[in-house]
Amino acid sequence: MFNIFKRKTEKEKLTDLYRKKKELAFKMSKTNRKESDKLEKEANDILIKLEHLEDN
Repeated sequence: MFNIFKRKTEKEKLTDLYRKKKELAFKMSKTNRKESDKLEKEANDILIKLEHLEDN
């Protein structure tokens, strides 16, 4: 009815985490380039997991 108790799938969780990492990396790119690069790497790893999840 309202999907109150609907659980997120693994794909939805990873997509949300990827989006948050990309946004944070963009914000950090203005102040701390090293931290921004680290967050971009983490986001890229999540994207690889998403692609692997879609293949299976």
